[in-house]
Amino acid sequence: MSKRIFVWLLVTIMLATVSFAEAQQAKVYRVGVILQGGPTYQVVDGLRKGLKELGLEEGKHFLLEIRDTKGDLKAVEQAAKNLEREKINLLYAINTSVTIAVRRATADTPIVFFAGADPVALGLVDSFANPGGRLTGVYFRATDLTAKRLEILKEILPKLRRIVTFYDPGNPVAKEASRLGREAARQLPVEFDERHVASVKELQAGVRALRAGEVDAYFEVSDAMVVSQAQLIIDTARAKRLPTMFIEQSQIVKGGLASYGVSFHEAGRLSAKYVQRILTGVKPKDLPVQGIDKVELVINLQTAKQIGLTIPPNVLVRADKVIKESAGINR
Repeated sequence: MSKRIFVWLLVTIMLATVSFAEAQQAKVYRVGVILQGGPTYQVVDGLRKGLKELGLEEGKHFLLEIRDTKGDLKAVEQAAKNLEREKINLLYAINTSVTIAVRRATADTPIVFFAGADPVALGLVDSFANPGGRLTGVYFRATDLTAKRLEILKEILPKLRRIVTFYDPGNPVAKEASRLGREAARQLPVEFDERHVASVKELQAGVRALRAGEVDAYFEVSDAMVVSQAQLIIDTARAKRLPTMFIEQSQIVKGGLASYGVSFHEAGRLSAKYVQRILTGVKPKDLPVQGIDKVELVINLQTAKQIGLTIPPNVLVRADKVIKESAGINR
């Protein structure tokens, strides 16, 4: 009798162990991804690639709950609140202004960010080495390169006199980037025409209202709302034969003239290790913020030809990537 009881207990324990293991294997983590749209989808593609490289299969090990707020920061806060209410495992915030809004709207959920402005200066983390809270992630120099971007644009257009930029003055990151642009323009000297927009609708109207010959070039500053409308800006600028300088290279593949910055796709790939480690129990405060140092100059010669512009040889020779055909990057 005791032998039967022993066998029964052994079988019960084995079945329970198997059930527990299956339950563990079946767990699918939910990652809330909040972005403003446009070129920032490059970051999501990079994140997917990075997670795959780490052995995580989408649909089996994780789900990306993507919330495209289409340039609306109020929608960012609402999306973040909803995802936290739904007990999401982690929030991935793309762009600095989005990260600020996500942190403000939530209380407990870990946050991995992709930020283009100094996260220490903005109070998102205590330091790069010791974040000290529920946020960590990848930092790339977008705002810091504003002056350098303008210098390159001046080299491309030696006769540059007036540039136009659009941004939301209520966005602290965009406000700082525009200040840096204004100071750099004063040194060149170039007139820095700042046009304030508070919504996507205002931005679209402002871009469409640009007149041919009104300015010499369009210059992008760090504003996620504006970035979300990159394709409209590219198409409008080409139609009006207006040179453009952007932050991220995917916009050049799609028809922009030039960019100077990091690869959004690579930044997303690097972010994957933060997502993976936090999902498996590591605290954000124990994961130092990683900076991306590789900055590339990308030029689209096809766009230059379409708008009747010749890129000076001294600039072209310094380009890390050159687009000669619509098929994509040739070098």
